[in-house]
Amino acid sequence: MAGTSNGGNLSLLSEDEKLKNLENIEVKLTVEAGSNHLSVKDLLNLRVGSVVELNTLAGAHLNVRANGTFILKGEIVKIAEMLGIRITAIASKDERATDQI
Repeated sequence: MAGTSNGGNLSLLSEDEKLKNLENIEVKLTVEAGSNHLSVKDLLNLRVGSVVELNTLAGAHLNVRANGTFILKGEIVKIAEMLGIRITAIASKDERATDQI
């Protein structure tokens, strides 16, 4: 593997070296505001200005996923003219497996 000091043998790398090799890999973060089920009829009736109710309470902490895997909960914050997410809880291994904190 290019960039390793041991000729590419990953089993000889320390944990720090293994993590260093992963640092520049990009992941897609997705923040989920909620969900709902609609019939096809209701979906076809949606227009500009329509409102779809979600299963999340206003002010509730939102699920955040990294490449589709649930990793944490957070709350929406405003940063200048953009939105951000303030981390409020980090999922344990068991919570990631069940998709809930």
